[in-house]
Amino acid sequence: MEVERHSRLYYVEAASEISDIEFDALMHELEEIEAQYPELVTPDSPTQRVGGTPLQGFETVEHEVPMLSIDNTYNDGELRAFDERVRRGLGGEEPVYVVELKIDGVAITLRYGSGVLVRAATRGDGTRGDNVTENVRTIRSLPLRLEGDCPPLIEVRGEVYMRREELHRINRTREEEGEPPLANPRNATAGTLKSLDPKQVARRRLDVLVYDVAPLVGSMPMSHWETLDALRRYGLPISLHSARCSNIDDVIAACARWDTKRSELPYEIDGMVVKVDSAEQRRRLGATAKSPRWVIAYKFPAQVVRTKLRAITVQVGKSGILTPVAEMEPAPLAGTVVKRASLYNFEDLARKDLRVGDTVELQKAGEIIPQVIRYVPEERPQDARPFQIPEACPVCHGKVHKDIDGAFLRCLNIACPAQIKGRIEFFASRAAMDIEGLGPALIDQLVEKALVRDPADLYVLDTTALAQLERMGEKSAANLVAAIEASKVRPLSRVIAGLGIRHIGERIAEVLAGHFETMEHVMAASVEELQFVEEIGPVVAASIRDFVDTFENRALVEKLRERGVNMREERSGAADGPRPFAGKTFVVTGTLHNVSRDEIHERIKRLGGRPASSVSAKTDYVVAGENAGSKLDKARKLNVAVLTEDEFDALAGGSA
Repeated sequence: MEVERHSRLYYVEAASEISDIEFDALMHELEEIEAQYPELVTPDSPTQRVGGTPLQGFETVEHEVPMLSIDNTYNDGELRAFDERVRRGLGGEEPVYVVELKIDGVAITLRYGSGVLVRAATRGDGTRGDNVTENVRTIRSLPLRLEGDCPPLIEVRGEVYMRREELHRINRTREEEGEPPLANPRNATAGTLKSLDPKQVARRRLDVLVYDVAPLVGSMPMSHWETLDALRRYGLPISLHSARCSNIDDVIAACARWDTKRSELPYEIDGMVVKVDSAEQRRRLGATAKSPRWVIAYKFPAQVVRTKLRAITVQVGKSGILTPVAEMEPAPLAGTVVKRASLYNFEDLARKDLRVGDTVELQKAGEIIPQVIRYVPEERPQDARPFQIPEACPVCHGKVHKDIDGAFLRCLNIACPAQIKGRIEFFASRAAMDIEGLGPALIDQLVEKALVRDPADLYVLDTTALAQLERMGEKSAANLVAAIEASKVRPLSRVIAGLGIRHIGERIAEVLAGHFETMEHVMAASVEELQFVEEIGPVVAASIRDFVDTFENRALVEKLRERGVNMREERSGAADGPRPFAGKTFVVTGTLHNVSRDEIHERIKRLGGRPASSVSAKTDYVVAGENAGSKLDKARKLNVAVLTEDEFDALAGGSA
């Protein structure tokens, strides 16, 4: 299939032949064909990667071939001891080894029947694991159908992982939504695979590399090097960094080389895996109750550095959260120089008992986020004192309050300059209105000089006022005014994201804008109507209503509207046609016969209308099927127009 071939070129071989737009067009064409001919949809179709309905729970499955653990080594001497045990077990024969990257992810077993993926399961306890097939199907780099002359039944072992870049993207979104960052790619991967909603898994772009085949009954034995080549020919993603070593000295050299080069990889590795190549030698070596005797893991030592804790400062974010920050003497760590590290919250600070003047140990969680592990007790100065939790905001000196449902301390003053600066910086960021040239230093000046008190004030700035600021001239001021003006036409989703509503990041903002189409409809939606929208649950719905029900927030939205900021999500493509339902709200209830509930909702939106889940005085039409029940009764009580399916079709003018 052409779509699958291009998907493999992009996600596995990094050798695209067509542009992203061309690929999206091919995928859209396939979706239209399958919508018209549902009988053509197969489990291995590329359209089936987006994730299905949420799961009720994970089925426990038994591994036909147990997934044994691997013993660890931590230095050259232990690697040589492993080599000696192998040679003794082989009666003095010299083994050849294959050395592979030990990816810091989650072990997975993948079963293919007749070349099609039929089951994916986690390692679990080695004997039984969770059936995570629906989640694994969303991984773009994994083929749903194998290529070439593959066995009729094959079980492949591999590692699901998350790239550093993807973890950064997720953490940026979590920060925008007031959530703590994920510490490392492995934990993020494990948590994602355990999600009961495959659509959420699809949005977190996991990857997979395979490295072996389970020896099922009837499978042909081969060397491990040949196995890797066969997996590649079947279209499965394998590591390109494996090496075949003729002796233990070469193995040790390969491990040392990757210990220094691992930061160059786009994903995390925490060591190397050393395997005997020959299948016949593996059979003779056998296994203990826990681990095969023909494989060993070499774990890299964690890079830890010591430095002095000069100060503990407190940052105030756009949502008012107070975050303690460790300010340290600069220390080189995992490729960067670290001067500061978030301490997350005051409970974490107290638990670690960090004090100014301490010598502290640092590491990077997942090789990414600087993290203070502990203080060094023997080097604590005598005058070190515990940090006092602030009783007032360090910026505005207003009241602070601990979240009822969490560990965060929060400034309650929405006029706090730190919050204002944070909100404006976020509003202008690439994830929101993308106002080029409006950085933190300039925002500091704008707020401190009272030129800007909220994001809407940006739209009345002029070149004269801006040119008077430090490091600004007439040309820079004119460029910034032009950039601010250009941001007025950003899509509604960007505006919603830029408002900084708690729990609302880029994706949920897009969902809201796509569903409601206008800011007016978003602001008018009840909690029930919000929860009707796919991907929005009770917590997010309540957060949106809390935002909307706050006078200052409604005033901000109105100021943005008055100053020319776009408040509508523009449609494109086929949706540019007739919109007879523009501004109308529909509730669909009862059993339908002509189309499914989802299809009629899509049709309403395509024609400009808005589907809702509950009947109210604002409802324009109720489309009632058989056994409509209480919603139909309420519609009649409120004198809302009620349509049959045929009447709805007539009102839609026959638009399909």
